[in-house]
This record gives sequence, C-alpha cells and structure tokens, in this order.
Amino acid sequence: MKRMFAPKNWFLDKCKGVYATRPSTGPHKLRECLPLTTLLRQRLKYALNGLESLKICRDKSNNIKVDNRVRRDHRFPLGLMDVVTIDKTGENFRILYDVKGRYQAVRIEKKEAQFKLCKVVRKCLGKNKVPYIVTHDGRTIRFPHPDIKQNDSVKLNLETSDIDGVIKFDNGASVFVSGGNNIGRVGVLQHIEAHQGSYDIAHVKDSQGRAFATRKDNIFVIGEGKNPVITLPKRQGLKQTLIEEKEARFGIQHEGEDDEEEEADDNEEAEDDE
Repeated sequence: MKRMFAPKNWFLDKCKGVYATRPSTGPHKLRECLPLTTLLRQRLKYALNGLESLKICRDKSNNIKVDNRVRRDHRFPLGLMDVVTIDKTGENFRILYDVKGRYQAVRIEKKEAQFKLCKVVRKCLGKNKVPYIVTHDGRTIRFPHPDIKQNDSVKLNLETSDIDGVIKFDNGASVFVSGGNNIGRVGVLQHIEAHQGSYDIAHVKDSQGRAFATRKDNIFVIGEGKNPVITLPKRQGLKQTLIEEKEARFGIQHEGEDDEEEEADDNEEAEDDE
C-alpha cells in the first residue's frame, strides 16, 4: 500500500520510501494490526530494510514465533495482546497500545509469554447444540465454561491452547481501552451506562483519580481489582496533559514534589544515623 495511506499508529517515516507493507489477511483487521516487517524495522531495529526483515522471517531456524507458532510470512498481522517470541535473542514481547494510540512492543518475561488474554466477542450455540465462544483475535473455542460470558477475558495457555482462567467483566475490574479517543489508557471500571438503540458507555477511573468515558466495545478487561495480570507500557496507561508532558521532558518539579523528596532524604539520613 502507499505509505501515505498507511495507519498513523504504525508511526512510519514520511520521507523513507513511497510504499508500506500491506498486512496479510489474518486474525486481525487491516486497520487494527501491525505487519511483522514494521515491527522488525521500525520498533525493534533488527532490520535496516524490507529484504533483511524478509530473510529474518524466512530463515530455517524459526526466528519469529507469534503466539507460540512459527510465522514465516513477513506480512503477518500483529494485533492487540499478541505475544512475539524471538528465540535467538531470548526476548518476548506483547503488542499493546500506548496512550497516543501507537503500537508498542512491551518486553515481558518468559513466564508471562506463556499466556495471552483474549476478549470474548461472541458466545453462541452452534451445530448439534455445541456451545462456543469467539475471541477478538478470531479464535473459536468449543465447550467453554458456562461462567464465561460476552466481554469477559479468558487467559489462554499458548502451549496447550486451553483456558487457564477467566477475568469477569464486572465493576471494579482493571481495564485497558483498545479504541476511541482514550485508547491505551488503563483504569478501574466504575459502571456501565446503558443506552437502548445506541452505544453503551463505560465509565472508568485511572490510578490518578481522573475519570473518563468510552464505548463499552472499547473496554478490554486485564485484571481483577487494581492488579492487571499483564505488563503495561512505559507510563502504565496514564495519560498526561501537554503541560505535564513538557514538565516531564524538561524535568520540572513542583514545590510540593520537592518538599516530599527533601522529607524522604531526611528520613533516609535519620535511618542511616540510627
């Protein structure tokens, strides 16, 4: 595709070519995924050009695994919560959004790379009255536990493809916003505002006490209470204002913060004296 029409959240350079890699058809939508080539070139800096990323993917030593499956297609689409494993470097990454809506490869431990969170998009009764659920990444899981409902998140074991647990879509759960103006933000679900014939609205409050609202469809449950079960991006899903970003960039601190730091230093000195 033309680079000009590529999604903004790929974060491609304007002047480094005319074309961008078009993702293959796969488990994620075209505008909601990141091709494997872009991850290797733009994010991880393991390849300088498209040919090198092609060689990395097609190497016989099975360099790249997505959700514990070898992927040799350099255009394979990576979406939200996908786990990318590179055995040669011993690295594991989870694909998430930052608070500006850009894809981030969050480095995770090997133990955390053994599971993936999948949002239940649909729960149906199929042929011969076989119950099944459909997840956000296109998986169909037959005979799920009766407690699993729509909008819940299931903890999928990537080695056995079994469901190890379920995180309920309830008030007080820790949630990740996967779309809309508040994309990438993390908070605690307060309540759902129902609107018949329109979109239901979810009200969320982050750890700084800032409340915001988004559509119910944009909510992805990632933990019970205030404890998410996955590693979050750099700022832990907290959105900053433009002034806060500027102050963080230049290292500006307020008087209250300086007093708190001085008190902490005094307490440390007192402990050392004791």
